[in-house]
Amino acid sequence: MRITLLVIGKTDEEYLRNGISKYSARIGHYIKFTVNEIVTPKNFRQLQPAQLKEAEGKLLLRFFEEADQVLLLDENGRMHTSVEFSGVLQKFMNAGTRHLMFVVGGAFGFSEEVVQAASGKLSLSAMTFSHQMVRLFFTEQLYRAFTIIKNEPYHNN
Repeated sequence: MRITLLVIGKTDEEYLRNGISKYSARIGHYIKFTVNEIVTPKNFRQLQPAQLKEAEGKLLLRFFEEADQVLLLDENGRMHTSVEFSGVLQKFMNAGTRHLMFVVGGAFGFSEEVVQAASGKLSLSAMTFSHQMVRLFFTEQLYRAFTIIKNEPYHNN
């Protein structure tokens, strides 16, 4: 199985890029993992929120393939503890999933087309985080999940 984190726009802050890079490298010891940053739509500052959501949706959908399992990182998604999330990953691996994609949308969420194309939604917290921070939090939780699956000590340290 391979896992992709698909995000809109670049990660601006160096400390976030460093953290994401650190955890991405660690995840690479368990599974093929990539972070794919999609260029923000042109003239995005002139678009209304609904227009921006649609434009971002079209860009995201280009990356979805029929066999992919796509989970949207969304405030309205299902919340899991770290241990429960590791169980979700284990189920996808046991099912023979070839490609698991986690998607972080733009500031206004996902277009209806993207929601319809996804397999489900996952929430990292009831709190709201910047889309930049979510990238770091998610990669850390993904790494944590693999250490839980492998019964390694990281989770309890």
